[in-house]
Amino acid sequence: MRKNRQRAAVKADGILRRLTHYALHITLSLLATLAVAQDFDLVLNHGRVIDPESKLDAVRHIGIRGGVIRALSEQPLTGRTTVDVSRLVVVPGFIDLHQHGQKLEDYALKAQDGVTAVFELEVGTADVDAWYAARAGKALIHHGVSVGHIPCRMAVMGERPTFLPGANSVTATNTATDAQIAELRGHIERGLARGAVAVGFGIQYTPGAAQWEILEMFRAAAKFHAPCHLHIRAKGEAGPQNVFSAVEELIAATAVTGAPAHVCHVQSTANQSTARVLELLSAARARGLDLSVECYPYTAGMTDIRSAIFDPGWQRRAGIDYGDLQWAATGERLTAESFAKFRQAGGMVIVHSNPESVVRHALTHPLTMIASDGLPGHPRHAGTSARVLGRYVREMGALTLMQAVEKLALLPARRLEERVPGMKNKGRVRVAADADLVVFDAAKVLDQATYEQPNQPSIGIQHVLVGGVFVVRGGALQPDVTPGQAVRAPIQ
Repeated sequence: MRKNRQRAAVKADGILRRLTHYALHITLSLLATLAVAQDFDLVLNHGRVIDPESKLDAVRHIGIRGGVIRALSEQPLTGRTTVDVSRLVVVPGFIDLHQHGQKLEDYALKAQDGVTAVFELEVGTADVDAWYAARAGKALIHHGVSVGHIPCRMAVMGERPTFLPGANSVTATNTATDAQIAELRGHIERGLARGAVAVGFGIQYTPGAAQWEILEMFRAAAKFHAPCHLHIRAKGEAGPQNVFSAVEELIAATAVTGAPAHVCHVQSTANQSTARVLELLSAARARGLDLSVECYPYTAGMTDIRSAIFDPGWQRRAGIDYGDLQWAATGERLTAESFAKFRQAGGMVIVHSNPESVVRHALTHPLTMIASDGLPGHPRHAGTSARVLGRYVREMGALTLMQAVEKLALLPARRLEERVPGMKNKGRVRVAADADLVVFDAAKVLDQATYEQPNQPSIGIQHVLVGGVFVVRGGALQPDVTPGQAVRAPIQ
């Protein structure tokens, strides 16, 4: 009897110990769960996450704290704010390397198109500090700038820097002296020392700039490990200055100096020669040169009618005529008479210069990334990202979602990350990456902007996060939020 009581007591004690252990384990688990829940500022649950770096394409749950992705889980998470994004796609925020419209109202249209970081890297600025100061604490999305050959050349030539020089200006036409080239290089190096992301060139707008001058600016870029973003020198396949000699100029400059080169809007400059230009660039890359290229998904471009692009012979070079020009302010197609009138007055003109086949070839080429060349007056300013996702992915099947997101987010981030190390945490959806995210409906996303109504925001983009802060929520812009930060190279 006594032994039975002892055995029963031992058994009861064991049960009690196990129950105590289980209770403690459950309590600790609950406390840990609560701690995790409180640890996340925001959770996005049940979204289809696409990450072009890891090639992840699966339902995941994202925990965000302090503007950074802290968890990417196969199980639902909880946080201070939890948003169900079932049946929606979650991707890294889009990065636009070529956006001229850099006013606060421009940023609103870009955010509604899924863009979380915009860069003015073709034309750039002559005063890097002033450019960043003008946007400090006011921006909806992240932003960065190059030090620009055009505005610096204007300063050296004694002209007031403006967006683009007129065709007959000394900035456009004059050949620089050795002393002016040295002064110009000094401007470029000072801008890079102040954190400019890149060096920008619009060589077709400054035909007076000799190849040696451009080479000297590449040498300045190489000194700071900065990429050179170029509107190349010439169009067309005829003559000593043509699209091929223009591409060979930048290939040679990269080979000589080591500075990376990035070709802006390849389909807009190369036109019917786009496939051949991409073949040249791909072959040079295969030889180890650091070259990249961008395009945008529209058959028309836009520029200032006073610029050197419309110097005599422009019809032959571009393969177009007056009727292919559309005055942005009124929508009218031009004639020889109206062209002469507007050329004298100045303003933006839309240039219908490409068939759809050229655009599609550029977009689907494995070398290209997407950049809008955005400027008010053209639909690419408001609709580039959604056009790629809606028309070229969903409707045409020309790209997969993974390929499109890579071109819109990862490739642009990689182009800049050597110069700006912080870009290694953008363009990705992974733990420790910045919480710059886009959430969209793949069945509905589409551009609405047209040549006649260019400022119509895109549809189907439900949420946009910049540093973990909603700038678009439920498809609506959020008021009184300014999470956008300066994206700047280290200041020396």
